[in-house]
Amino acid sequence: MADNRRNRMPRRTGGDDDEGGPPLHRQRGLLVWLLLIGGVILIVSLAPTRMGRSSRREPSFDEVLEAVRAGRIESLLVHGTTLYVTPREGAPPGRIAGDKFDVIIPPDVKEYLLKAVEEHNKGRPELDRVRLSYGEPSLLITNLLSMLPWIVILALLYWMFIRQLRSAGAGVLSFGRARARTANPEQTKITFDDVAGIDEAKDEVVEIIEFLRNPEKFRRLGGRVPRGVLLVGPPGAGKTLLAKAIAGEAGRPFFSISGSDFVEMFVGVGASRVRDLFKQAKDHAPCIIFLDEIDAVGRRRGTGLGGGHDEREQTLNAILVEMDGFDSDLGVIVVAATNRPDVLDPALLRPGRFDRRIVVDLPDVKGREAILRVHARKVKLALDVDLKLIARGTPYFSGADLENLLNEAALLAVRRNLDAIGMPELEEARDKVLWGPAKKSRVIAEEEKRLTAYHETGHAVVSKQLPEVEPIHKVAIVARGMALGATMYLPEKDRYIIPRRRILGEITSLLGGRAAEELFCDDITSGAQNDFERATELARMMVCRWGMSKDLGPISYTENEEHLFLGREITRVKSISDATAVAIDGEIRQIIDRCHAHAKELLNTRREGVERVVAALLKYESLDGAEVDTLLAGGELHREENNGNHALPAGAPPHESSL
Repeated sequence: MADNRRNRMPRRTGGDDDEGGPPLHRQRGLLVWLLLIGGVILIVSLAPTRMGRSSRREPSFDEVLEAVRAGRIESLLVHGTTLYVTPREGAPPGRIAGDKFDVIIPPDVKEYLLKAVEEHNKGRPELDRVRLSYGEPSLLITNLLSMLPWIVILALLYWMFIRQLRSAGAGVLSFGRARARTANPEQTKITFDDVAGIDEAKDEVVEIIEFLRNPEKFRRLGGRVPRGVLLVGPPGAGKTLLAKAIAGEAGRPFFSISGSDFVEMFVGVGASRVRDLFKQAKDHAPCIIFLDEIDAVGRRRGTGLGGGHDEREQTLNAILVEMDGFDSDLGVIVVAATNRPDVLDPALLRPGRFDRRIVVDLPDVKGREAILRVHARKVKLALDVDLKLIARGTPYFSGADLENLLNEAALLAVRRNLDAIGMPELEEARDKVLWGPAKKSRVIAEEEKRLTAYHETGHAVVSKQLPEVEPIHKVAIVARGMALGATMYLPEKDRYIIPRRRILGEITSLLGGRAAEELFCDDITSGAQNDFERATELARMMVCRWGMSKDLGPISYTENEEHLFLGREITRVKSISDATAVAIDGEIRQIIDRCHAHAKELLNTRREGVERVVAALLKYESLDGAEVDTLLAGGELHREENNGNHALPAGAPPHESSL
């Protein structure tokens, strides 16, 4: 018979109702009661002094003495420093007449009052005498009044102290409780239908879902599901979303916590939270523990300058023991996510802990289209929207980037008062995600616009004559971000290896902007800075990493690039000689010079076409690939000037001008 505890969710920890301290609403109730009791005591103690007072001006003590001598007083009651006066009925007119009243008197004038009463009562009958009596204040009330300020101060200090602890995240006794966020199976609405673009990763976790649904099926055959699954991938690729989908598909409890939630300034707190987290998971097995950004506590021990942090290493040790120590039959599966698997401790990655590593990579063109369709369910798209074209123009976009793209497009459509999101909004949103909004208000001098037009035209014309370069999608001289213009490419397909001829063509097209400045302008500009950086990096990769140099051969000439604080080595290791470094620099210079000369040669053969493209750019500010082909072929363009279409496509990395 199944244990009923498995169908109950654990009480959320780290909130106001943690064990180890009274709940916050009880603390507030206690404070209210203390204030009420103090107020009642204050009212009761002051009630005698307030009774009988009216809005009239109270007589002074001297006036009371005068009234005693005149026979207008029936009785006097001295109570501490207060004199309660009862006027005589039918007394002669004067200030002391009417209702009872009280007067505050100093302690050192009581003998004058006694003397005045004795003088008045001497030789008078009993009915005409003034009755003088003394009353002592209540000892209880006196003590309570003296203690009341201290009671209020202590209550306020207690309330402020407890509130400060609560704001830090937990009470004194619950400081070591895990801060995991739990989700009921009914609350976890995310399934595999909401995850796209990572089909291989989904296939890897199918058996984990089957185990969570029916663990007896695996136990009957003696199979053991991996205790830990490590999701590795760049930020935004969908690691957290995949973990939620696993929990949603399996219909089991889901404990989610970040690696940074374990690390505190007090040594031992992180290890205590690890033990508490696994204890909760065991009570609700089979279930999933999701450790996001595990590299915060799982870094390699004893490396870098200064060694490791004691608290972090103790927390890591606790994770290692819990993963390898608890019974696998309990069905607790640990899913962790990181984008830095290279810094993780080897003990985490050995069999018995994180047995399986699943790479959640950036989606390809089909995956991007599928992701766009998933997120498009939440927005209203126009009928002419082509998500396949958007997917082609967004290489290296993660799932989070694509979701942000659709959201920006929706916001743009709302600002334009449209009924649906169209292609112009999607292209504008894509460019905004990449480079920021178009700076239409920036005032650019005509000379700078002309230089930018020649620079971007140089990229476009050179690329059009190189078949190995991706097709041009658009050329624009609209300022975005730090760039005054850009030449965009629309890849036909995703590429995973780069041939040597394609790399040389890319370098040549990068240098086309500077070549155009040299041939058609009187001077060169600083706009080619980004082009030089990328061209030099590609040439260096060809020589040092990819073995594409005939003179230096297929040898890796990379230096030790491991980070000093994250790697295994404390000192840098020089792996090449000075002579080899000189040869590498010479080979890189030869590649750049040959590509630069080739770019100038290509532009010289199409001088008239370059001038036509520049004139059209200065007139329309942006041209698409077909229009560039028309101008290079000698044709003319017929469209409205400055039609406002400033959307820049997001193809291969653009050539930017930052004049």
